Amino acid sequence: MVSDMDMEMDMSGEDESKGGMWALEQKIDQPMDEEAGRLKNMYREKKFSALLLLQLSFQSLGVVYGDLGTSPLYVFYNTFPDKITDTEDIVGALSLIIYSLTLVPLIKYVFIVCRANDNGQGGTFALYSLLCRHAKVNTIPNQHKTDEELTTYSRSTIHEKSFAAKTRRWLEGDAFKKNVLLLLVLVGTCMAVGDGILTPAISVLSASGGIKIDHPGMSTDVVVVVAVVILVGLFSLQHYGVDKVGWLFAPIVLLWFLLIGGIGIFNIWKHDSGVLRAFSPVYIFRYFKRRGKKGWTSLGGIMLSITGTEALFADLAHFPVSAIQLAFTVVVFPCLLLAYSGQAAYLMNNKDHASDAFYRSIPDGIYWPMFIIATLAAIVASQATISATFSIIKQANALGCFPRVKVIHTSSKFLGQIYIPDINWILMILCIVVTAGFKNQSQIGNAYGTAVVIVMLATTFLMILIMLLVWRCHWILVFIFAALSLIVELTYFSAVLFKVDQGGWVPLVIAAVFLFIMYVWHYGTVKRYEFEMHSKISMAWILGLGPSLGLVRVPGIGLVYTELASGVPHIFSHFITNLPAIHSVVVFVCVKYLPVYTVPEDERFLVKRIGPKNFHMFRCVARYGYKDLHKKDEDFEKKLFDNLFMFVRLESMMEGGSDSDDYSLYGQQTQGSKDLLLSDTNNNTFSSVVDLTISSCDSIVPAKSPLHVRTSGTSSGQVSSQREVDEMEFLTTCRDAGVVHIMGNTVVRARRDSSLYKKLSIDYVYAFLRKICREHSVIFNVPHESLLNVGQVFYV
Repeated sequence: MVSDMDMEMDMSGEDESKGGMWALEQKIDQPMDEEAGRLKNMYREKKFSALLLLQLSFQSLGVVYGDLGTSPLYVFYNTFPDKITDTEDIVGALSLIIYSLTLVPLIKYVFIVCRANDNGQGGTFALYSLLCRHAKVNTIPNQHKTDEELTTYSRSTIHEKSFAAKTRRWLEGDAFKKNVLLLLVLVGTCMAVGDGILTPAISVLSASGGIKIDHPGMSTDVVVVVAVVILVGLFSLQHYGVDKVGWLFAPIVLLWFLLIGGIGIFNIWKHDSGVLRAFSPVYIFRYFKRRGKKGWTSLGGIMLSITGTEALFADLAHFPVSAIQLAFTVVVFPCLLLAYSGQAAYLMNNKDHASDAFYRSIPDGIYWPMFIIATLAAIVASQATISATFSIIKQANALGCFPRVKVIHTSSKFLGQIYIPDINWILMILCIVVTAGFKNQSQIGNAYGTAVVIVMLATTFLMILIMLLVWRCHWILVFIFAALSLIVELTYFSAVLFKVDQGGWVPLVIAAVFLFIMYVWHYGTVKRYEFEMHSKISMAWILGLGPSLGLVRVPGIGLVYTELASGVPHIFSHFITNLPAIHSVVVFVCVKYLPVYTVPEDERFLVKRIGPKNFHMFRCVARYGYKDLHKKDEDFEKKLFDNLFMFVRLESMMEGGSDSDDYSLYGQQTQGSKDLLLSDTNNNTFSSVVDLTISSCDSIVPAKSPLHVRTSGTSSGQVSSQREVDEMEFLTTCRDAGVVHIMGNTVVRARRDSSLYKKLSIDYVYAFLRKICREHSVIFNVPHESLLNVGQVFYV
């Protein structure tokens, strides 16, 4: 049964009085302080055996380093788009590549940034979630201190007089700073999405370009067609996931690194070992002095040697930092240095071959096998970037910054492997347009460099805050990190600005479109939450209606979905004032995402009772992390009721007694369960282990404040047990009678006196996004016949 009831409400002027009624409401419907378990299991990276560490390092090659490893395909082509006039320029360019690889991927990312992971998760959203846990910078204030008691909600204590505390207070000072921080995260995210479009384009096109070396007369259009066919095949196979072929990625990439390293050694030996003098940084100074502005603008090509570094951090999820560090220092870094040095040695004797230095430097005997390996490596690199883009969109969705889209879980073994159909086809179309539109690596390379350097700048600014708030580093260390990072990255940024009109505009346009969508969606989401907060109903008003709520209580259970973790949503009052009946049992369900990568299954649900028992009203809060998936959870309703029944049993047990006259109740916790210990005056202890999904009830108090309960003997326990049986039977009967999912269908509109920009953003863009995004009922797999929509309109 689907019904829509519309109402209009203006948020302006809505404010609740803070008098006696408010105090009564706070007493009756307090936040779930006691319902949340106090588990303090801080994240620690596990210690791995040497053999296991080697195995994980090997596997990380296929997931993490594919993008960085395929850069030798196109770096020298983009560095020297014109002819090379002086061989010393080759040495200078090689020196720049060597020190770029040393400063950015090796020192900054592998040994510093990767340590700033969120319980093993990487990327800009992981850094943002860390900051949200250490400072109140989340723009949707739906968190409560009970959420801080999650196992995965790890954070460090900040002394109030420390520099970190001053930084936190400054950051929390006003909404403008919070919005700027969010905007910085969104810009980095949008550029990473652009990276997901440009990486497959340049990698596959560069690999396919090897065909022309053996057939010089072949048209460029043929190469483009081959690249487009490979791209269409790659995106078309995404829905199968990479679980079945993922085991091939690591051997392919390892073989690729060993081959390019070996070919590099061969070329250094055969052509010119003198290029090794490029390890002296003096040649960088001579390079800029000799080439002037051309040398400066060529940095846009040099920077492509470190593309894939951000993907290194974003794809961190399934591997420990030590495995990432071992793989880079032992395999990736030396092989890349040898590969670039070998190409430079070849160019010393073949200055006219800069446009295809990689393929021309390959010995004839292994040319075609190398072409096949290069194509496979480009596909692996593209796959890693596409998967990272899916993950980024999922995280943005969880934080309320992207419209709800269909997310498919492609692997039963790895939670991180997902597929988003809508995003996949958008990426494919844009990737084909970029490949077919530019037709050459140079302009795509300019666009690619612009996207990567902006993501790196966003990461640097976030890392400065991480070092201050999370790591609490001395300001001198923070200054050194910031200075070195910004000098290198702003230098590259100034160089790519010269290439904006030569392809660099592409990621800017793509990022602008995604940024506009994300910001408008987030703005609408925040306003909807604020509307619910300002218009929630007083509990005193609910209690004044009596146990029947002034209506006929019909058999069944009504699940009222709301974004509020406390208080009664306005849609409920709208519902009961327009309909003559309400279900015998009402459960307010709040589904919220927290700034953690995951919420353990046994800590996901919090349940409490609202009002007296004869009201039969409950609240259930389901908490998710940004990596968690609903997976069209058919068990969601079942898990909710399991936790509800467990709560009733727990509540009844706490109300029961034993033979003793005086009891103290303590809530003690372990990592896997919660022990409720009843200790009598004779020091006898009765232990009852309760599932952690029900963190506690209104009767339970923390261990620091014991609750003394006077009982008269076993009769109270028998009465309590009988009440438990009666209420369990009542709940079971109601569930069998039928469950109805009551959801709010809130329409957001701009006020008449709003600006034209606001009207276009809210009335058209946000309304369109709301229309095409997935409904909550679809996400929770609610049957159409069990859905009841309650419509309301409000103005912002």
